[in-house]
Order: sequence, then C-alpha cells, then structure tokens
Amino acid sequence: MGLRNWAILYTSSGTPREGSVTVAETPTCRTVLAGVPDIEAAVRIAPKLVKDGAQLIELCGAFGPLGTARVLEAIGGAVPVGAVAYGPESVAGVHAILTTKR
Repeated sequence: MGLRNWAILYTSSGTPREGSVTVAETPTCRTVLAGVPDIEAAVRIAPKLVKDGAQLIELCGAFGPLGTARVLEAIGGAVPVGAVAYGPESVAGVHAILTTKR
C-alpha cells in the first residue's frame, strides 16, 4: 500500500480556531499541514483529517502524552498517531524558545 496521504497537526498561537490548512502534493504523496491554536482544536480537526484519507497523523507543538492520547481517542485509533519529541540534549533550547515572550 505505502504512505500516500498523511497529516501533520501543529500548534501555533494566532491560528484561527478552525485551523489553517496547507496541502503539499507530489505525484505519489499528499501531505496536509494543519495549524491549530491549541490541543482542543486538534481534537476537533483530527477526525476530519482521517475522513479525508490521512493514513497517519504526526503531532508537533507540545502535545505531550496526554494531548496525543486525546487525538488518538478523537479518531478512535483509526490511524497511527505519533508525536515529535526532543531528547534531553535539546530540552533547554526548546524551553528557552517556548518561554521567550514575543
């Protein structure tokens, strides 16, 4: 079968409640980038991504294990869900970025 359609859900402050979706396509693969303001919005949008054919979902933006579990629950485990994680060598740098006021 192979991967032909997948989605990346990411959090980004200032994103509309309904999300901001960009699609990147090649002749063999469709990638949906869905920006959301928070995990609640991700939980609402994830089932639509699956309905639209996403074979897997990757999460980025501090979802953590609880946010990841909520997305999995929202889609009923229909497709695999993974989450970006940083190793211990990067934690201080990520913390500095995320706690800096804009």
